[in-house]
Amino acid sequence: MSRLDSFIRRMKAQRACLDWAAQAIADLPGPVFELGLGNGRTYDHLREILPGRDIYVFEQVIKAHPNCIPPDDRLFLGDAVEQLPIARDRLGEGAALVHTDLGTGDDAANRRLAARLAAPLAGALRPGGIVLANIEIPVDRWTRLPEPEGVQKDRYFIYRDDG
Repeated sequence: MSRLDSFIRRMKAQRACLDWAAQAIADLPGPVFELGLGNGRTYDHLREILPGRDIYVFEQVIKAHPNCIPPDDRLFLGDAVEQLPIARDRLGEGAALVHTDLGTGDDAANRRLAARLAAPLAGALRPGGIVLANIEIPVDRWTRLPEPEGVQKDRYFIYRDDG
């Protein structure tokens, strides 16, 4: 499979998971956290499928399309591991949905990142909340959910906080 085809398949999987998650949290209060703004495509899609929902972005350095940059009061700059507890304290509630697209093509680096993210993510999510991740992030109180129809197994990881 070409890298272009792989990218297209990944983007289709991401969109299917985001669309599924928007329905899954429809009755669950709380903000949405986007870990990794990148060029802003996912943030833009979240704004479209979750109108009226507060969406907070966590990013090291802003390089997004100008139309896809959140307002300053919805932006946490710096390492997400450090910023997630700050966000939880500032907002006073856990996230209903967390989407993270921070991994790389390096499996060992992804495992290290997942280990660093697990506790801060668990602390930032409300009970019943959903995590969508491009890397596996095992947390004891989370249940891994099946991928939406058409999404290849292990292309995306979907968890629900049962805590």
